[in-house]
Amino acid sequence: MESEKYPKFLKVFINTFLALLYLYLFLLGVNLFGASLKGFGTGFAMALIKTTNNPFIGLLIGLFSTTIIQSSSVTTSLTVGFVAGGTLTVANAIPIIMGANIGTTITNIIASLGHFSVEREFLKAFPAAIVHDIFNLLTVAVLLPLEVLFHPIERISGFLIDFLLGKGGVTFQSPFEFLIKPVSHRIISLAGENYTLAAIIAFFLIILAITLFVKTLRKASAGKFETLIDQYLFRNAFTAGILGLGLTAFVQSSSVVTSIAVPLAGAGIISIEQIYPYTLGANLGTTVTTILAALVTGNVNAIRVALCHSLFNTMGIAIWYPLRRIPINLAKKVGHLQGKKRFLAFIYILLIFIIIPGAFILILRR
Repeated sequence: MESEKYPKFLKVFINTFLALLYLYLFLLGVNLFGASLKGFGTGFAMALIKTTNNPFIGLLIGLFSTTIIQSSSVTTSLTVGFVAGGTLTVANAIPIIMGANIGTTITNIIASLGHFSVEREFLKAFPAAIVHDIFNLLTVAVLLPLEVLFHPIERISGFLIDFLLGKGGVTFQSPFEFLIKPVSHRIISLAGENYTLAAIIAFFLIILAITLFVKTLRKASAGKFETLIDQYLFRNAFTAGILGLGLTAFVQSSSVVTSIAVPLAGAGIISIEQIYPYTLGANLGTTVTTILAALVTGNVNAIRVALCHSLFNTMGIAIWYPLRRIPINLAKKVGHLQGKKRFLAFIYILLIFIIIPGAFILILRR
């Protein structure tokens, strides 16, 4: 009896180790990709962010900057800094934050490309990846015109700021700081500070890690992993939302947290309906760390911009969770089209995140 259990235990141990290893490599790839893009894009983002008064251009600048540097937290932090320094007003900062929320979702789509070679997997992974994107686009479509006309986010943040003044901030260090970032920086160093090469390495590392991660899950789970995910972590909208919020507050990256779920969708372990509340929770989670960081500064404008970020996501959830069938069905329809003609996924990325915002910025700023 014992001889039968030992090989089974060893097999479980090996598969668990491999799954964690591939997950680590995936997270390393995401971090390396962002660090590489920041290496040659942060200065460009700074130049864009600090020179806009037009809310539509501000939205596109937030989107484009975050796509280029692959970090909404960097875009938001730069924006907070410019507001604190008087370069931007709170009103000008709000559209940039909205755009940053859209730009950060490109990481999910890159994660879905790990399923590109298998059509049935890609048909599940791609909609799960873009539902985050579509939620943010729909939220912006409603809230940006309202903000331009009536300034609800700016005004509510003004009311809330009085309750937070004088509160002490809290500091927290993401586990990325000591588990992943040193390795990421070492790879960039070995690449001779060639950020383009490092970004290419990161891209292929993400694709490879996801492919191996999904294969290991399939081989190891035998239904047990699916049971854990389906009946406990993603049992209902509340548990999924809390999971997304908690993980994002812990690792301080909504793009990492949401992109982790994409291979689970591709493998058929969770559905887009389960991922949607998880994504909304992650959206809220990313604002928690922004608020904590702003409280540490003690700068009133910095705190107010952080509150605006939180209000944008809260209002978006209030609107689009009750109407969740709209973003979910849109994601399914777009994803089905991309899944059947998979090359369109690359066109989607280029159009939504680079060509359209870049072209409008150039045209409208002349």
